[in-house]
Amino acid sequence: MRQTLYALILLSAIMGGCSHSEKPVDMTAEKTAAGENFETGTVSEKRLSSYVRLPGQLKPFNEVNLFAKINSFVKQINVDRGSVVRKGQLLAVLEAPEMMSQVQAANARYLQAREAANASREKYRRLKEAAKEEGAVSPLDLDNALSKMRADEAVVLSEQSNAASVRDIQSYLNIRAPFDGMIVQRNVSAGALVGPGKASDQPMLVLQDTRKLRLEVMIPESYVDKVDLKQKVSFIFNALPGKENKAFISRSSNALSNQRSEAVEIDVENAGQRLKPGMYGEVKIPLILGAKSLIVPNNAIVRSTERQYVIKIKNGKAVYADIKEGIAGDEQTEVFGNLKTGDQILLHASDEIKEGQTIK
Repeated sequence: MRQTLYALILLSAIMGGCSHSEKPVDMTAEKTAAGENFETGTVSEKRLSSYVRLPGQLKPFNEVNLFAKINSFVKQINVDRGSVVRKGQLLAVLEAPEMMSQVQAANARYLQAREAANASREKYRRLKEAAKEEGAVSPLDLDNALSKMRADEAVVLSEQSNAASVRDIQSYLNIRAPFDGMIVQRNVSAGALVGPGKASDQPMLVLQDTRKLRLEVMIPESYVDKVDLKQKVSFIFNALPGKENKAFISRSSNALSNQRSEAVEIDVENAGQRLKPGMYGEVKIPLILGAKSLIVPNNAIVRSTERQYVIKIKNGKAVYADIKEGIAGDEQTEVFGNLKTGDQILLHASDEIKEGQTIK
């Protein structure tokens, strides 16, 4: 029994010694071999196109505040807020009782002047006929009659013009739409007293043409001369997220405002009437730089809390090159540092690649 126990102890000691003699497997070679499959690129030099994000606001393509031309009362109003109207459509009828008397007085003066002119013309004709007999009419009387006829004819023209002017003023009592559009404000009702207004006064009606809108963007002074007019502007609206639109800049003010910015406009079609004046959007204005810059792919830049760098490949070794970033594009970035055109760099670089590491 005791011999059997000694044999078991000796067997356990032998097995323990064998297990401690095993060595760990070295995986470094496998990791190194796997890490040598690098993707490379080159530093290029070109003019970098970029963009700036700016807010924009939709405005109606045409908008007008409708006022009364003369002091009058609203007799009839044919539209309300939201009414779609056509050019020339009668929107409201006004009444001014004193206008009828003014029209009648102007017509009466015109008729009086015309009758006086007819009498002068007839008198001159008769004197001229009588003057055919020598000594019947003096030349002075004939000249006076001619002058009186011409003066009366001039009065007729003046009174005719005055009567037409009064009739035109009377036509202002009918308020008509100056263009196709929609009534967005109605501020009066029948019986209201209205009259000529200033810009600060409340209009009778506000008419907007919203079939096409203007997207107004204010370009800061520092970007004014860098806007690339050959590229389309892209924009999205906060009320319609996810739908990107593109269009060319339609017009610009060519002048800076008090805020040191230039207003540009983009025409936006609105056939479905989904867009409304006053909506805000985010606009990407394409820019182009005047000078050529060194460009690297975005995924070649390694960023840490201490530095920014790219990894150059020089004589098969990894060499860190510190950089400073300039304007960033969607796929490429402008860089400044110890680089030159044609330098070979690592793509998808990371800080796991050590300086001096062999790159094959």
